[in-house]
Amino acid sequence: MSKLTKNQKLALGKIEAGKAYTLKEASALVKEITTTKFDASVDVDVRLGVDPRKANQMVRGVVSLPHGTGKQVRVLALCTPDKEAEATAAGADYVGLDEYIEKIKGGWTDIDVIITMPSIMGKIGALGRVLGPRGLMPNPKSGTVTNEIGNAVKEVKQGKIDFKVDKSGIVHTSVGKVSFTPEQIRDNAKEFISTLLKLKPSAAKGTYIKSIYLSSTMSAGIKIDPKSVEEN
Repeated sequence: MSKLTKNQKLALGKIEAGKAYTLKEASALVKEITTTKFDASVDVDVRLGVDPRKANQMVRGVVSLPHGTGKQVRVLALCTPDKEAEATAAGADYVGLDEYIEKIKGGWTDIDVIITMPSIMGKIGALGRVLGPRGLMPNPKSGTVTNEIGNAVKEVKQGKIDFKVDKSGIVHTSVGKVSFTPEQIRDNAKEFISTLLKLKPSAAKGTYIKSIYLSSTMSAGIKIDPKSVEEN
């Protein structure tokens, strides 16, 4: 195990062992304990009381973060020629169809999100082996398979993200950057967690939100009191 740097030791000293912080407190503290020289991402990890192996307890959804993610999201719009101008005007980084399908078959995945149309999914199905493991496969549930190409591109560019519980019952996502204000971090995290609460499966029994941790890239996690999420 590598030794902690002086700054890392100081950062850890600011976290009180065993304490569950309010979301407001954690949103300010995560900035204080981040020692990276780059603009680190701020992440939220939520452990849910669900069994993801059961279809009726799967938690998956989308959320539009009020202040965006702080990341430059590279969007590929796979669409018919009549939709290309709409996708370009909405801010898509790459627009086209067959030429990009061939590029992806060759291993190209220099993108963060793919948005396409229902009529094109037949062609994209063959790309599952490349796109699936990278989480890039378009899905109607996440709003990335739609005839409203322009709106979908705009929403992703403005901070719309999709999330899915993993096999361990944890949902992980980024809710901003350390350069955000504490208020922006709190607003984004609150919106994400509130969305999770709305998606609670009726089949899930017992405690739904088991734990929440806020952290930045390479920082320690800050435990959050779930009850504080709805506080003003």
